[in-house]
Amino acid sequence: MASIDFTHTPYGELAIISMRGCEDISSKVDYYLTQWRDAAEGQSYVVNANCPRFGTGEAKGVLNHSARGLDAYIICDCFNYSVEYKMYGRSVPMSPDDHFQDLKRVIAALGGKARRITVIMPMLYEGRQHRRTTRESLDCAMALQELVAMGVKNIITFDAHDPRVQNAIPLDGFDNVQATYQMIKALLKNYSDIELDPAKTMIVSPDEGGMGRCIYYSSVLGLPLGMFYKRRNYSIIVNGKNPIEAHEFLGDDVKGKDLILVDDMISSGESMLDIAARLKDKGAKRIFIFSTFGLFVEGFEKFDEYHKNGYIDKIFTTNLIYNPPELLEKEWYCNVNMAKYIALLIDTLNCDNSISNLLNPIDRIKNIVAKYKESK
Repeated sequence: MASIDFTHTPYGELAIISMRGCEDISSKVDYYLTQWRDAAEGQSYVVNANCPRFGTGEAKGVLNHSARGLDAYIICDCFNYSVEYKMYGRSVPMSPDDHFQDLKRVIAALGGKARRITVIMPMLYEGRQHRRTTRESLDCAMALQELVAMGVKNIITFDAHDPRVQNAIPLDGFDNVQATYQMIKALLKNYSDIELDPAKTMIVSPDEGGMGRCIYYSSVLGLPLGMFYKRRNYSIIVNGKNPIEAHEFLGDDVKGKDLILVDDMISSGESMLDIAARLKDKGAKRIFIFSTFGLFVEGFEKFDEYHKNGYIDKIFTTNLIYNPPELLEKEWYCNVNMAKYIALLIDTLNCDNSISNLLNPIDRIKNIVAKYKESK
């Protein structure tokens, strides 16, 4: 009996559900999908869903589309602070907790009728609360278990702070995607004079926790690796965290070299800027920062100052989370568009094909680096 080729057989009717604040990236993902699938003019894979609020701030999830048979991909940015709702007549910015509750409301609105539900949550909700060091809650693990208990089959996230949180849901899909290829592509596009030579360029990890992703960059680019060690004061807590007392550098001499600092997120940016200044003092040539998520929770003033003083040259972050308009206008900032990558993941998964090559883009990185070197 001949085997059946499922290569181009969709698992179910494709539906992209955009949570509040994700309209822009969802429309870009939809654009690529409609182009690739030769959709009819005006056709869209985006399904309208919303969470209207009562005057008290309570809400409900509403899906304006039949749910039966859908292969639904819900895109959710839990860190979009630009979205507001009314509560007792006041405008309240949505917190990560509010976004997560709305996500669960939309899943509940599907009513168990969708054929499969995949949640695309680029920055993992409560991802930094991934382990217990004292008598405290394990919020990320609980959140993942809540989602799969509601019927979610796959969770796709980007550059998880600690991907081992997937151990909380060992029997369900959890994919941790990296933005390595897109970051390298953006750097080479913006700086045609950078030399990917071990004697002239170096990868630097801002702490020991980020060594894994930095080792990958170092390996695929063939560049040496350095690391900073954060010495924290664990006897006190300031603004919810143990303050950093000093950074110690381990690695080769950085004098005259272009440096690429890689981390999963920029929160306040305090430690990253301190490291950049220290590396400049050691004689570094240019400093580029790769960070999947740019939160900038304390604003841009320090970054403006450090750029003006020559400590940082360019910061690359993605559009996977909300980027305020003023950030996009900064001279020191480059926004890396991930919409096409998300569309590729959705297109591949909807047809039940393997995404292994998308998760490990080493061949694409080698090709783009080879073309870059040939063009010089």
